[in-house]
Parts: sequence; structure tokens; C-alpha cells
Amino acid sequence: MLLSLLIFALVGMLAGLLAGLFGIGGGLVMVPALIYLLPPLGVSGDTLAHLAVGTSLACVSLIAINSAQAHHRRGGVDWLAFRWLAPGMIAGALAGAAVADSVSSLFLQRLIGVAAILMAVRMFIEMKPPPSRELPGKAGLIGVGGGIGGLSALLGIGGGSLTVPFLSWCRLPMARAVGTSAACGMPIAWAGTVGMIWAGLDEPGRGAWSIGFVQPLAVAGIVLGSLVFTPLGARLAHHLPGNWLRRAFAVLLMIVGLDMLLTA
Repeated sequence: MLLSLLIFALVGMLAGLLAGLFGIGGGLVMVPALIYLLPPLGVSGDTLAHLAVGTSLACVSLIAINSAQAHHRRGGVDWLAFRWLAPGMIAGALAGAAVADSVSSLFLQRLIGVAAILMAVRMFIEMKPPPSRELPGKAGLIGVGGGIGGLSALLGIGGGSLTVPFLSWCRLPMARAVGTSAACGMPIAWAGTVGMIWAGLDEPGRGAWSIGFVQPLAVAGIVLGSLVFTPLGARLAHHLPGNWLRRAFAVLLMIVGLDMLLTA
């Protein structure tokens, strides 16, 4: 158990750094790592990807609080945009959790692998939509939030990989887009976690101590590991370009995504 906690804490350190630096929840690191690390805890293949997604969302729900606070202290969160994105994100995340429960673990693992590869390509070549418009109105923000929340809960991520490009496209400065995205990880992950717990309550093969599709031991280790590194990432986001780290992370994501597809 102590070794498992240590390994989960190391995963949390990397996830926390990325959460603060890029405004992402760290799910694209946590989900593949959890798929590799959960089987020794008695998680079967039929529920493995579901446990990885649910546990990742539970971690993001806590990591996002720390990340949002770090960005808020630097004036990096657009709370007006958050106010109208959040309701759509909550509804979308609940729907995404329901969809995740209805598909097989194998399909979900392959979907996560494809998402990791696409994210890696986008990060490595620094694909950024050119700022070309203002933020939409209330209804538009709710609709966009719904789409982001649904995809995020399905993949077990905090939504930053979708929220940051959207806010940047709407002319928010990058540091403010990252900070607002970090705050948006909270409603997505909270709603998604509730949905995954509910969906997994009666499922067999979830391993010891699991609550629905959430593994508390993994959550504890990952969140503890992220506590110091999330504020560090937020500081770097406001002071460093981070291009070298972004590309290194992209290479890691590509390797993980290909491995998940080839071993699924």
C-alpha cells in the first residue's frame, strides 16, 4: 500500500505541475497512468478504464481547487465567463459520465489513446486558434460549456485542453485563459465524479475500497503529490513561455497514446 501511495504521489506531482502550467486538469497524465497502476489493486479489465476515468475526475475535482486559487491570486481568472460556462459544464459532465458507463472498457481505453495522440500533436506543433472573436453571450457560453463538460467527463480530464483554446480564440490573454480554464475544471470534475460514483456502485470487479468508479487510495496519493506542484506550475505559467516543457509533455502523451492503442 505504501509503495502504491508513493507511485500515485509521483503521478500527482506531474499532474499538478501541468494543471498549474497549462490550466489542464492533468487527466491525460492520470488516466493512462491509472490504467497501468490499478490492476494490482484488484481492478478487473472490464472496469479498468472506467475506474481510471472516475478516479482521474475525483483527483481533478480537488487539484482544480488548488490550481484555481493559485491563478485567482494573480488575477488570472475571468469569473464572469466562468459563471456562464459552469452550468453547461455540469450538465455536460453528468451526461458524459452516463455515456462512459454505457461503453466497454476496451472502447474507452482506445478513445483515451486517440485523445492523447491528438492532444500531443496539438501541443507539439503549438496549434492555437487565432484570436478572432469575442466571448459569446450567456446562452453561447452555456452551450460551449456543455460540449466541453461532456467530452471531459467521458475522457476523465478537467477540460483545459478544450477550454484554453476556446478562450484564447475569444481574445482572452493566454495567462487569463489558463487561469479561467483551471477554475472551469472544478464544476466539470465535481459533476463527473458524482456521475461516475453513481454509475459504478453496482459494478463487479472494481477492486478493494472502490466507491463506484473511484479508487480512494489513488485519489489520496495523487492529490497529495499535486499540492506543491500545482502552485509551482501556476507561477511558471505567469513567468515562463514553457515551450520546452509543452513539447516534452507532447512526446510523452504520444508514446502513452500509441501504447494504449496497441495494447488495448
